[in-house]
Amino acid sequence: MAHTPAARRWSLDATDIARVAVFAAIVAALGLPGSVSVFGGVPITAQTFGVMLAGAVLGPRLGAVSMTVFLVLVAAGLPLLAGGRGGIGVFVGPSAGYMIGWIAGAFLTGLIVHSAARKPALWRTALAMIVGGILMIYAVGIPVQSLVTRLPVGETVLASLVFLPGDLLKAVLATAVVTTLLRAYPRAFRRTWLPTAPAAPSPAEQEATARPAAMR
Repeated sequence: MAHTPAARRWSLDATDIARVAVFAAIVAALGLPGSVSVFGGVPITAQTFGVMLAGAVLGPRLGAVSMTVFLVLVAAGLPLLAGGRGGIGVFVGPSAGYMIGWIAGAFLTGLIVHSAARKPALWRTALAMIVGGILMIYAVGIPVQSLVTRLPVGETVLASLVFLPGDLLKAVLATAVVTTLLRAYPRAFRRTWLPTAPAAPSPAEQEATARPAAMR
């Protein structure tokens, strides 16, 4: 039976499965150094750096799939979260919303990076890391943290600002890694990019180009 375009779009080949597994493993490895618990018992870890990379490199669909696979393994009891945590119990704690937000964050990061046919410019990659890798995760995590800790959302938002400097640093690092991959190994993204649009000439360059024509 022939597959429709929609079916092909949602199917996974062996290479897709391998790439999903690799980024799930990267997020797990980033949890090995452990974490630092702050307000409300929510840990600061390096794992959101892997979430950003997964979305940017794999794209929205596979990025979200890789984070879903990772969280399913955590729910099954594998100690893949920072500090060796795992099991279904972590999904009823104050950090539960942030972990679920990894799926949405990877999806949105990938959506922004892969939103155009041309290679993403530096600004678009950085925007993806901030909007998808930080703001989206906060948007899911903060309300759940507020519900679990029984603190007002406003107080939870203010307290969550302690995460922001570290998350911005991770966004900068992820932007640098993705920009380097785009330049040095574009095959990592498994898609064909059009060349980046050339920069518009400056007024001085336009004048220099037009002057000889006017003198003829």
